[in-house]
Amino acid sequence: MLNSPPPRQGHDDTAGFTSGSPLDASKLRVAIVSDAAPERNGVGAYYRDLAEHLKALGGRVDLISPRYRAGKWYGGLALPLPGDPTQKCLLPSLSLIARRFARLSPNTVIVPTPGPFGMLGMHLARRHGARLVIGFHTHFERLAALNEDWRLRGFVAQTYLNACNRKLFHESDLVLANSEQMVAIARTIGAANVGLMGTSIPRDFLAQPVTPLGASVKRVLFAGRLAPEKNLGAVVEAAEALPEMHFLVAGDGPLRDWLTAKAEHLANLQYIGWVKRPRILPLIDSVDALVLPSTIESFGTIALEAMARGRLVVVSSQCGILSWNLLKRGLFQMREDENLSDALRRLLALDKAILERKVSIARDAARDINERNLRHWISVLAEGETRGLNDFPH
Repeated sequence: MLNSPPPRQGHDDTAGFTSGSPLDASKLRVAIVSDAAPERNGVGAYYRDLAEHLKALGGRVDLISPRYRAGKWYGGLALPLPGDPTQKCLLPSLSLIARRFARLSPNTVIVPTPGPFGMLGMHLARRHGARLVIGFHTHFERLAALNEDWRLRGFVAQTYLNACNRKLFHESDLVLANSEQMVAIARTIGAANVGLMGTSIPRDFLAQPVTPLGASVKRVLFAGRLAPEKNLGAVVEAAEALPEMHFLVAGDGPLRDWLTAKAEHLANLQYIGWVKRPRILPLIDSVDALVLPSTIESFGTIALEAMARGRLVVVSSQCGILSWNLLKRGLFQMREDENLSDALRRLLALDKAILERKVSIARDAARDINERNLRHWISVLAEGETRGLNDFPH
């Protein structure tokens, strides 16, 4: 590994990257109907990024979802989500969304969530005779097992969401999940035609020049929902064990107050709150490493984005991104017998040339997975492909 070529950094080496014929989405008329606001979580970000890529390739794509701007929710009647008061469930306007469908006349509808928006999308897909593709990203039963508030007060909501998933799967032409584990779960819920999908990366993350790694690992970032499944205790414990490192935490969620209290007593732990999407890229560039010690993580999009920016990435064994061999080579995996601080110490002991080679592998893999995923989505949407990435080298 030490004799490998140095990483390519400091220039745009991605803008025209393809592994086959030029990508063309000009035949697409796609409605993406989602309960996840693009500004608030990974599922929302996934489909905003996918829509941007498809539009840039000539597709007509309408992303229909709630919006979160300046601390307010838009798109329908907002109700609190059980277990997380920082998230909302919105009841959509049937007439408004029906008019948007009529203008677009989609030939394919993508539904990535089992909430009110998603169920309305399913209904309108059938009314317009469009193909229905379901994106399966979240296993609510596993999340409920970790979240006491959800278990006590959200049983009805959990039952509703699981029932909706079953209905969506039954009505769908294809279900796509972003890891082998989620594919297996989808089958147990009732998906008959299910396969893998990759993950897109925001265009700027691939096009903008990469900032080279520093001389040592000093700044570490966690970014995501502040929720039990993210294992934020591991981040706090690492900050206590490694006072020479500075830990940044970005996000919002039910553990915000707990984390704020911890940050007040640790000089090297800084809570910076919710970060707007345009600020994520410079935030990642400002650190040396990103950590994702989750106990449940169907994929881990923020890890892929950090790989695209040439950062070191440490993930737990529970992160679905590890099921993609193409990406696994660019990641540092926490071992079963170590905590996050141990994993960071192991990383610190490596020669810088090894770390630079690692981030080079990571960035190339991120570029590759993005292009392959776009090629597959275009096949699914434009050509009526009815399988997942079963032949995809993951």
